[in-house]
Amino acid sequence: MKIKLSVSDENYEEVRRLLEEKGIEIDDEAEFVLLQKDKFIGHISVKDDRGAKKMMSVEDIVTIESYGRTIEIHTAQEVYTTSERLYQLESLLDPDKFLRVSNSVIIAADQIKEIIPAFHMRFTLKMKNGDRVDVTRNYYKKFKDFYGF
Repeated sequence: MKIKLSVSDENYEEVRRLLEEKGIEIDDEAEFVLLQKDKFIGHISVKDDRGAKKMMSVEDIVTIESYGRTIEIHTAQEVYTTSERLYQLESLLDPDKFLRVSNSVIIAADQIKEIIPAFHMRFTLKMKNGDRVDVTRNYYKKFKDFYGF
């Protein structure tokens, strides 16, 4: 049996070792996920443009964007893909550091360079890596509450 682990960095090695001792294989592409309750992940499994897998720190994330079934993770210089769904990532990431701003985008709160007001309850965000992201009307109030304006 193969299982994907979504546990805190502090517990990852211990849980991995215990499962492997029981004959359970740890695989980032597994159908089943072992999820630690009330803990947020510190790393995420991604693929680069050549398809090579790596573990990336969530601290490197600027934006996460969904294009149908394709999920892109944008950092300061690179774009990676992941097999996670956007709603799964939203639940795994610390809500004090990451914010959903539309049906298809999650941002790292500390990576905003500029907030540009737009018409009809919208904002355009200029991110530190140069990306531009729109806060849609459905997420407008949540965004304003997050930043206290």
